[in-house]
Amino acid sequence: MTEQSVKSALRDVRRALLDADVNVAVADTLIEGVKKRSIGQEVLKGVTADQQFIKYMYDELLDIMGGDSSVGNSQAGTSSNVPAATLATAKADGEPAVVLLAGLQGAGKTTAAGKLASYLKDREVDYDAVEAMGEEASQLLTSRMPTRNRKVLMAAADVYRPAAISQLQILGESVGVDVFSMGTDADPVDIAAAAVEKAKAEGYDTVLVDTAGRQVIDEDLMDELRRIKNKVNPDETLLVVDAMTGQEAASLTASFDSAVGISGAILTKMDGDSRGGAAVSVRGVSGKPIKFVGTGEKTADLEPFYPDRMASRILGMGDVISLVEKAAMEVSDADAAKMQKKMMEATFDFDDFINQSQLVSKMGSIAGVAKMIPGMAGQIDASQMRAVEKRLKVSESIIKSMTKKERANPELLITDKTARSRLQRVTMGAGRQLEDGVQFMGEFQKMRTMMSRMQKQMGGGVSPETATADAGAMPAMAGNRTQRRAAKKTKKKGFGGGGGFGR
Repeated sequence: MTEQSVKSALRDVRRALLDADVNVAVADTLIEGVKKRSIGQEVLKGVTADQQFIKYMYDELLDIMGGDSSVGNSQAGTSSNVPAATLATAKADGEPAVVLLAGLQGAGKTTAAGKLASYLKDREVDYDAVEAMGEEASQLLTSRMPTRNRKVLMAAADVYRPAAISQLQILGESVGVDVFSMGTDADPVDIAAAAVEKAKAEGYDTVLVDTAGRQVIDEDLMDELRRIKNKVNPDETLLVVDAMTGQEAASLTASFDSAVGISGAILTKMDGDSRGGAAVSVRGVSGKPIKFVGTGEKTADLEPFYPDRMASRILGMGDVISLVEKAAMEVSDADAAKMQKKMMEATFDFDDFINQSQLVSKMGSIAGVAKMIPGMAGQIDASQMRAVEKRLKVSESIIKSMTKKERANPELLITDKTARSRLQRVTMGAGRQLEDGVQFMGEFQKMRTMMSRMQKQMGGGVSPETATADAGAMPAMAGNRTQRRAAKKTKKKGFGGGGGFGR
């Protein structure tokens, strides 16, 4: 491989990085790193220099974000299940682990505190799934897993923002975690110190300190954080960063790291339109790992950071594994099997369509789901997404105007001799034009046929996790536990497509 042979790939990758809102300086550093990996290497048979360069870019991204490309290379698919880093645990002498949360106002520190408390308190390890990944990967994963089932205490040290303490108390109550507060008149340093003493006395093994933010970085904020840090000597100082800030994440991270020192970061709002540039920027500037990412509004929507999944997302290759996991959280095995059978037999009906619409809503925005589908990231802009969402609302309104019998029997509105008169009544009842109904019926029939064909081609053995075209059709989420494990072992299995509602 020569510099000339990878020139076009270099241009494409740089564009992908900047489109993902990676900091320009960090992008240049990444490009230089991948050049060192690739120049002089022999091109493998069966691939082009461009394709091999993308592989080196993926490995460079994986390493810079805290992953280990050698794990994925030695055992295909296993690195997808290895988080970038773990979280400090209680000390041998029984002293609690202290985690200090810092960041700007609006980044989501208080919500992140509640999510992290829920994660540490409730999550359990699926050891069967760990063992299924193979000995090498399972040993690495087990060694990096945070200790779960902790007794957590949250400290309300944000005394400036109105209702910040109340918000934390409500979050604590919802996840079953205690909150320590001394009111808005106390010094945040004293609150943090008293919370740690309470934790020692009452057997808590983790203390999460929610600190105040500011609209902009100022010396008062940094001085307060330094005083809290000096007083309680936290085991972790995690910077909470809004993923939507993109390139700004780099300067924000640099400011906090130089002023107070951070041990890692939590990226919030990853369910938005961001493709993950902030993840590269944070790690590239500070050298500290991203430990968790927030993927939704619910308290359960927090997960460890997987570098290889983010690398795939940034390069536009999607993130099928995360998509599978999101679907698995919302769909039972029985419902998945029932849906899969309907898809194979082409009996997917309008009630199923509505259920799938609601499922996508639970998984996040259509944009968030689309960016996890290989080849979709960067292909559909915000205006197209809005058009898709508008089209779906039209389709849902038409369905809701149908009778129960019509919802369960699409043929009554597609092939039956009474189809046109029924469709006129339904569209009128929905406040739509007849043309809207005719278009929807055609698209629905095409999607149903495509689902059936894909299921038969796959022998029904792999779950069609994503039935979509142009990000418009509803994902058809299915797959039992065995299939979901199989999907985790390779990013090229476990998903399909269909439909055309985005047109």
